[in-house]
Order: sequence, then structure tokens, then C-alpha cells
Amino acid sequence: MYDSVQVFAVGLRTLEQSHALRPMNISCELEHPWDGGLSLINYINTVDRKGISGPIGFKEGRRIQFKLDLLKLRQQSLVKVGEWRPGSGVNITDKSAFFEAGTTNVTLVVITILETPYVMLRSKGNFSGNDRYEGFCIDLLKEIAHMVGFAYRIELVPDGKYGVYDYETGEWNGIVRQLMDKKADLAVGSMTINYARESVIDFTKPFMNLGISILFKVPTSHPARLFSFMNPLAIEIWLYVLAAYILVSVTMFVVARFSPYEWNNPHPCHSQNTEIVENQFSLANSFWFTIGTLMQQGSDLNPKATSTRIVSGVWWFFTLIIISSYTANLAAFLTVERMITPIENAEDLASQTDISYGTLESGSTMTFFRDSMIETYKKMWRFMENKKPSVFVPTYEEGIKRVLQGNYAFLMESTMLDYIVQRDCNLTQIGGLLDSKGYGIATPMGESKE
Repeated sequence: MYDSVQVFAVGLRTLEQSHALRPMNISCELEHPWDGGLSLINYINTVDRKGISGPIGFKEGRRIQFKLDLLKLRQQSLVKVGEWRPGSGVNITDKSAFFEAGTTNVTLVVITILETPYVMLRSKGNFSGNDRYEGFCIDLLKEIAHMVGFAYRIELVPDGKYGVYDYETGEWNGIVRQLMDKKADLAVGSMTINYARESVIDFTKPFMNLGISILFKVPTSHPARLFSFMNPLAIEIWLYVLAAYILVSVTMFVVARFSPYEWNNPHPCHSQNTEIVENQFSLANSFWFTIGTLMQQGSDLNPKATSTRIVSGVWWFFTLIIISSYTANLAAFLTVERMITPIENAEDLASQTDISYGTLESGSTMTFFRDSMIETYKKMWRFMENKKPSVFVPTYEEGIKRVLQGNYAFLMESTMLDYIVQRDCNLTQIGGLLDSKGYGIATPMGESKE
């Protein structure tokens, strides 16, 4: 802070020497940049002096040629154990400061659990020891071991669980149990930090932030059927159209029979047959005229009487509305695939019982719903706890398999969900995050290795 104020003062003094400083009126409504601001920045970048924190110099707005001391509290005093420089990063000069006396050359036991993509077994090649494992957390462990300087041996947790507290037995299981019993020195993996675990083991600062989300199968479109062209309109509308078609056809036939203008001589050129008249709107022709109008094709029958023309006009207007609505909906059905998801968020999931949902057994997600005081999550936990067969799965792979089988939603951590969704187009994320937490490296309570 002292060096920062000194640099600013030197830059401001140099700017004042070059030209007079004229303060501007400050407005709460308008934003006007200060004319001398750019010049002040340029003068600050030219500062070259010795400060409390070392040589002060800038290049392209960044400070150069400086270092920070890495200090560690040891027996009520701070001891320098390394340095940090902009180009090279952290350099540990006293690696023994991170270990107890006489334990510098020990090999730490690192407990973990197989979980893609954090910890995985190599699928190709014949490897042994630590080389059998790969993944994000394995790379993180290698980098920490290289920086701090310690050897390690990776072991898998025997029961394949992260660790959850059993209220019936009063005991922990999984990785947490191994750390509590001092059977491992570190736990590296997708280990979620929560209050219950922090009461019995220690965690580092989170190296990844995440939350709980819902994994669900992408709805599939229904196969095309013979009468799929009728889907744009509801079945009730089709029945109404059929009823209107029959009613109008019969009405046309009856009205034409009563109207004298619809009776004509079929042979007007024969003078001896002047008393023979016919009506063109027979029952069959009435139905033909109506269906021709409905299909937008017309017919060779033309009403002549005012009454039949009124009936025809009403029917034409009706068919105009029906055909226009059907064409618009048909275009939407043919060009847009309508994917309707039965659930949109956790509230939708909690308010129904047709779709089962569950979590990883003995995991932090299970603990979250079990200990939650939010009514929606309490309702979801009661459903999961009482559902038979069990909705809890032993591994993430089993949960994903159940989702792909359909009618099942898997509540899992968002980082794992993103990894899975990007590799399987049949899966999708529903809603947002239900909470916020992080992954951390775990150690036994009170251990200095943290």
C-alpha cells in the first residue's frame, strides 16, 4: 500500500510539472472522463524507483522485476520458506517446513475413489503403482507433490463410498472413516466439502466450485403414424367439422328443395318438355358441393337462390377459418420438433410421483437432502427414503444407466453432470443449481499436512 501511494504521488507530481491540473465539476448524472487520466497512467508507467517491496517498474501496465516472500507461521514466528515471481511462480526453498520434524522423507498414503473424469484407471498398457491412475485429481496431486516435495502412494477406498454419517450406528463410512482412523494421510478426488464432514476431518480451500443439478433423459419424438396429419387439430375439432359438414349438406339439400329458383328445365331447347324440371342439388350433389368447398377445389354446382347462396357463404367463411388454422399448425408440426419435458425444476419433481429420482448412496448429495430444512427438499427426501425399489445407486455409472432406461431423474453434482451431458446427446440438465459448494483435498483432523 505504501509503495502504491508513492508511485501515484510521483506520477501526479510529474503530470503537474508538465501542465497545470484543472479539476472538473463532478456530476452524478453524466460521466465525463478526466482529460489528464491517460497522461497520468503514462507517467506512472515510467516510474522507476526503489520501494519497500523492492524495485518498482512497469511494462505495459504490469509491474516487473519483483518477488513475494512465502512465509509460514512456525512456533509463533514467521519463517521464509519460498518465493513467488511473476515469471516462474512459486519456488519452495524450505520444503521441510511443511512437515513435522523427522518426517521429510515419509511416503503419504493418499486415499481416493474411482470417478470419471477425476480419478480413472488407465485402460491401455501394463502399469503398476501410482501409474495405474489418471484423471484431473491425479494431475492435481502430482503437481502439489512436485511443488511441496513429498512422495505418495495411492489407494482406493475399500467400500467405494465418499463418506456419510449413519444416524443408526453413529459411525461414518467411506473415505471419511479412513481419514478418521488415520489409515490415510490425504484424500484426493471429487470430495465435497460440507459442514458434517468438516466436523470430523479437515479440508483445504476448494479447488473447484459446483452445485447439485438434475440429470434427465432427453424426451424422444413419437414415430410417425398413418393419421399424423390430423395432429394439428384436436379430435374434438375434427368431430365438429364432420358434424358441420353433414349439417350444411343436409341444409343445402332441404333449402334447395323449397326454393323455386333451384328448379330448372334440364332441356330448355326442347319446347315439348317445358313442364319437366329438375333440382341440381340432390342429396349426393349437396354433399359433393360441400366437400369440394372444404377441400378448396370447388365444383360445377352453383347456387342460384338467395337462400342457398346464404348457406353457401356461411360455409365458405367457416372453411376459410378452418383451413387457415390447419395450414398454420401443420407447418409448425412439420418444421419444429416439439420436445416437451415433463419436469422443469426441482419443484416439478417434488410435486409428482410418476418419475422416480434418487442420488448417489452415501454421498454429499444424499446428505444434503437428508439434512435440508427446506420444505421442497424435505419432501423429496421422504419420497426417496420410502421409494421401493431403492432409488439410491452405488455408483454414478449405475445412476446414468437408470436415467437412460427412462422415467428416472438422477440428482448429482453439476461438474460431473456437465461432463456426462457433453458426451451423451440423450441426456440433459433440468433446471439450475440447487446449492453451491466445492471440492477440496481432505486430511485427518488437525494434521499439519494440510
